[in-house]
Amino acid sequence: MIPIGDNNPARRFPVVNWILIVLNIVVFVIEIQQGDDFIIRWSFIPIRLTAMMRGEEEVFVLFTILSAMFLHAGSGHILGNLLFLWIFGDNVEDAFGHLPYLFFYLFCGMGATFIQYGTDPLSRIPNLGASGAISGVLAAYMILYPWAIVRLAIWPIVLLIGTIPVPALLLIGVWFFMQLASGFQTLGAMMDQGGVAYWAHIGGFVIGAVLVWFLRPRRPRLSGYF
Repeated sequence: MIPIGDNNPARRFPVVNWILIVLNIVVFVIEIQQGDDFIIRWSFIPIRLTAMMRGEEEVFVLFTILSAMFLHAGSGHILGNLLFLWIFGDNVEDAFGHLPYLFFYLFCGMGATFIQYGTDPLSRIPNLGASGAISGVLAAYMILYPWAIVRLAIWPIVLLIGTIPVPALLLIGVWFFMQLASGFQTLGAMMDQGGVAYWAHIGGFVIGAVLVWFLRPRRPRLSGYF
């Protein structure tokens, strides 16, 4: 199931959202050129933060909480994240304003990293990706535009009848409960081979849902509904 667009046009050009998309692409190109050493250096690795709090690691570890948000594990990872950011981010930026949206995005992403860190502070697995921040964007979109229509492509049904219109509340709500179910399954499990950081998704979503009520939109949109 792949969302490919919505019927909720923004009133102004989402400059911050596009800057974030371009930055992610640029960093991904650098990743490909530099290789694994670059990824390891700039990813957030939980055990490094634990070591820093013990005085055994440099303060530079704190910066990786931010830098890791612009790294991705592969082409599928970045394409999926940026598709969601492209579809949903413009409307959230439209509602909040440019600078508040940037604050919102970064805060959700960094907060999501801390939530994931709390599940395994001794993990040596690199944490990377924009998923935590984008999860916050999804939460904001669901709250601000619950009945906006998202066009969903379901393979191979899309070949027969085209895309299926789904309200954002249903699509994003189902997505969140899937993250919850998967997240609880990972608790206490040894994930020494890596995998999806479900608790970063959950944490980013919850943080985004809370922040919406503080970053109240000045002029909420009412279009894009059934």
